[in-house]
Formats: sequence, structure tokens, C-alpha cells
Amino acid sequence: MDTKSSNRIKKEAEVKVLTEKFTRAKSVVLADFRGMTMPQIQALRIKLKEAGAEFSVAKNTLVKKSLIDSGYSGVKDEDFQGPIGTLFSYEDEISPIKAIVNFKKENSLPEIKFGYFEKNYISDSEINQLATLPSKPELYAKVVGGLSSPLYGIVGVLQANLRNLVYTLDQIRAQKS
Repeated sequence: MDTKSSNRIKKEAEVKVLTEKFTRAKSVVLADFRGMTMPQIQALRIKLKEAGAEFSVAKNTLVKKSLIDSGYSGVKDEDFQGPIGTLFSYEDEISPIKAIVNFKKENSLPEIKFGYFEKNYISDSEINQLATLPSKPELYAKVVGGLSSPLYGIVGVLQANLRNLVYTLDQIRAQKS
């Protein structure tokens, strides 16, 4: 009886940790990691950590309970078949998704099952579509480029007027001499 209560306490603590992770995460991807070697899992974890994310493995029942406790929608029992690893994106929603999709392209694993974006259920095909979006730094660069482009145009127009004035004055000087 004592072991059951200690197991229950451990599980409740794990659910609490998972719930905190799900609450903090901007996006979540759940993937079947069967067939991956330990070096592959470590390589994936390193790539995801560089992208500001974390990959962890827990029992499906605990993950499902934590998802529900965190207020995620569309939690389905049939999605939790086989071992599932969870990707938590804490900083950027898209970069870790790109990292796991690119890792899958290179290694054919893990098999992405489903995920959540802003606590809304997304399918594996939607995850692949999200991976094609530009990252935040790329979007910032495009916005800055778009804003600075008209300024460069104005500078060019103003320089052209000054240049034309100099040419005109030079022509007048040449005619008078």
C-alpha cells in the first residue's frame, strides 16, 4: 500500500511538472519516437534546445491528463497510441517546429502525430505547413526591408534632383565660357 501511494505521489508530481510545461509552451508537437536510437534522440534534443525548445518523454496517460489540466482543446484518446515524445516550444513558436520537421527529413524519424498551436489542436500536415513559415528574425528583416525601401527611393529621387541641378549648372557654365 505504501508503494502505491509513493507511485501516485510521483505521478502527481510529474503531472504537475508537465502541466507547467504545457502552460508555458507557445506550441507543442507530439511525436512517436519508436525506432530512434539514443544518439538520434540526443541530437534531436540538442537541435531543439538551440531553437529554444525541449523534448521530453512521459507516460501517455500523464501527458493526456496534463494537456487537459492546461486547458488544451481537442484531446483525443486515439492520438495517444504508442510511445510519444513531447516538444515544448517556449520562445519561438515556429523555429522548434522547423527543427523537428527538418530532423525528420534527415533521419525519417520521429513520426509527427499531432500538436497544439496556441492551445488549439493541429494535425501533422498543419505542422508541416507551419514549418514552411519564416521565423521571427526573418519576418523582422522583411518588415524592416519593407519600411526602409521607400526611404531609399526618396533618397534616390532627392539625389537625382541635385544631380540634375549640378548637370544644368555645368551646362550653363560650359555655354558661357
